[in-house]
Amino acid sequence: MTRIFETPIYPYQRSADQDAPAPVRHKVVVVGAGPVGLVTAIDLAHQGVPVVVVDENDKVSFGSRAICFAKRPLEILDRLGCGQQMVDKGVTWNLGKVFFHDREIYSFNLLAGQGHRRPAFINLQQYHFEKFLVDHIRYMQTQGAPIEIRGRNKVSAVGLHDDHVTLEIDTPEGSYNIDADWLVACDGANSPIRKMLGLGFSGQVFEDNFLIADVVMEAEFPTERWFWFDPPFNKGQSALLHKQPDNVWRIDMQLGWDIDREEELKPENIRRRLHAMLGRDAKFELEWTSIYTFQCARMERFRKGHVLFAGDSAHQVSPFGARGANSGIQDADNLAWKLRAVINGDAPEALLDSYCDEREQAADENILNSTRSTEFITPKSEISHIFRDAVLDLAEHHEFARPLVNSGRLSVPTIHDGSPLNGPDAPGLPQETRPGAPAVDAPLRKGWLLDRLGDGFRLLAIGINVPDELAGIEVVQVAADESDALAERWLGGAGGALYLIRPDQHVAARWLEYDRDAITAAHERALGRQ
Repeated sequence: MTRIFETPIYPYQRSADQDAPAPVRHKVVVVGAGPVGLVTAIDLAHQGVPVVVVDENDKVSFGSRAICFAKRPLEILDRLGCGQQMVDKGVTWNLGKVFFHDREIYSFNLLAGQGHRRPAFINLQQYHFEKFLVDHIRYMQTQGAPIEIRGRNKVSAVGLHDDHVTLEIDTPEGSYNIDADWLVACDGANSPIRKMLGLGFSGQVFEDNFLIADVVMEAEFPTERWFWFDPPFNKGQSALLHKQPDNVWRIDMQLGWDIDREEELKPENIRRRLHAMLGRDAKFELEWTSIYTFQCARMERFRKGHVLFAGDSAHQVSPFGARGANSGIQDADNLAWKLRAVINGDAPEALLDSYCDEREQAADENILNSTRSTEFITPKSEISHIFRDAVLDLAEHHEFARPLVNSGRLSVPTIHDGSPLNGPDAPGLPQETRPGAPAVDAPLRKGWLLDRLGDGFRLLAIGINVPDELAGIEVVQVAADESDALAERWLGGAGGALYLIRPDQHVAARWLEYDRDAITAAHERALGRQ
């Protein structure tokens, strides 16, 4: 059987740049065709910015790798026109269960309340995710979008200049050079671009090993996230079980630090572990296996001149909590509109520094939560181990202890409190939609709120009439009684409110009354022009 990750989907083709007498200059070059690079390129092209993606490979990722995609990234994909395919293929889940030894101690639901278009999470193998994105690029090309993807184009050298970047690219037919006004490095945890520029990481390396086994099997387990502390089939360690599409199940087992990796990766030893977990008679096929270690670290600054870093090339976290790909997609969402505004002359270049401010804040938040998860899952001292087990025992019978259990606090979007782009905040409105927060979806009488917001600057007027037009800002008028969810999330007890929404659908400012001058000033601030 030929699997999707074995087939070239953006095979090498000779480009016109290779025959040009001088290096061709592009607006944006994205290095890396993983989830973050592809989303960045799609977002830029969606907004009319010409972009070229180069990758040394010509296939989607081998193995499932990232599988958990959260509500906020799904909403970003909806804005880009490719979210529904992901949800249709993915396995939807909201419920998680925690086990200690051989017993369930409690369960939790990640999606609070009603009136949500998207689930808390879907599980979808990274190779499917990337294939859908490449398919969307092909569709965009048929519609005339300025986007190109080049497989087996490996960047071998980078040169920084005051107003552009030079690239040397190796191909099966030799090397060629191009220039880029802007380079976005989405080339992964071992980022060659970062290394070529002599830029490093700082953070903590965790001394532990984990086995990933993606197995194909028909099983009766429910569509939930199951996490075990010290289970009988993996004594003294942890384990995780997740369902993926196509009867593929993700099993993650802690192995400890002092192991023989080559021995542990032998199929017979992996099967022995899986049979201990699933039962002696369990029938399954190994699709992909790997042993990983990890670090929680980031670059000091996500920008170096005309080079910007996103995703794993900029920051890395443990896999507990599904923060890697989800955070990277939010990097792309934050960066694309700012880069477009700078390229189009609508904002000063300094606006890109707010990308660093905001997404470095997000990286720090993710690293903090990821580190705490790791320390709870893998306590490194006897006292920590005793504390961890006591919390788990208490959590089985006492609700107060359950928030202390940390089996990987799952990815949530960062609220950019303190962002230099934030404007005024009106008193008395709900905290979840304060300046810096991502817009929270809500059902309307027809459709969903986020669909109405689109991807430009919007003035969301809920129950308040806006008497005139505003330069550069489209007004979205919504009745205050459209739905209970809308009133709860956006109004609290207020009769109406006005929200300035950024192109990445984050709140920039909000008011209880219409003030044209204040709105205009907040718009200027959100573009970095103040």
